[in-house]
Amino acid sequence: MNWLEALVLGILQGLTEFLPVSSSGHLEIGKALLGVEIEENLTFDIVVHAATVCSTLVVFRKDIGQLLAGLFKFKLNTETLYVGKLLFSAIPVIIVGLLFEDTVEGFFSGSLLLVGVMLLVTAVLLAFTYYARQREKQISFLDAFIIGIAQAIAVLPGMSRSGATIATALLLKNRKEEAARFSFLMVLLPILGKVGVDLLKGELLSEQVSILPLLTGFISAFVVGLLACSLMISIVKRSKLIYFALYCAIVAVLTIIFSL
Repeated sequence: MNWLEALVLGILQGLTEFLPVSSSGHLEIGKALLGVEIEENLTFDIVVHAATVCSTLVVFRKDIGQLLAGLFKFKLNTETLYVGKLLFSAIPVIIVGLLFEDTVEGFFSGSLLLVGVMLLVTAVLLAFTYYARQREKQISFLDAFIIGIAQAIAVLPGMSRSGATIATALLLKNRKEEAARFSFLMVLLPILGKVGVDLLKGELLSEQVSILPLLTGFISAFVVGLLACSLMISIVKRSKLIYFALYCAIVAVLTIIFSL
């Protein structure tokens, strides 16, 4: 992988991580079109996902600061309960990561057919939100766990994490703004935990990918992620997810045709 390929894939990751179109699916498509070697995938994917986590930290810095301030009061308050819900939502993806890590990594083997099918599932899920009745409901612990299950399923390439979690929250009749906020905050713990574990294992010190492509991918994903995260919040507030459903459906059909 050279720096130009890393730049393109980093921009793709930063843009699609927050928009409900599946960053993993688009990365797989991008790698297939650019001819990037499969064995280089894991290290690069982790680095660019870490970059978009950093984007989330910047965009939601005030929210995170408020949550931490309330948490370290060591009292049962609104912030403590919210952090508890975030932790609760991480349980399904942690279970998948611990018990099915090798299986999940096997899905990232360049199978465009799988990507196309999962993009189609994402399109259907987003389309359902068009008909969902909006309410002013706050996310409960049960809602958090169900949204967490959606996040765990979205480890499959082509299944949008933000699309699955936001759509699930909306279908559970939660507030639009809260659905987006919870979706973006809930991903922090699993990804930071994954990066931390891989660092301890030394899996990020790959000889397959040089520092320049990794650095280029990280910076491009971070910068574009800042813009995409802010944009997505605005899109959810205006209930424009149906357009992404159409986009995912079109890309899914093209990807499936290309894979056959």
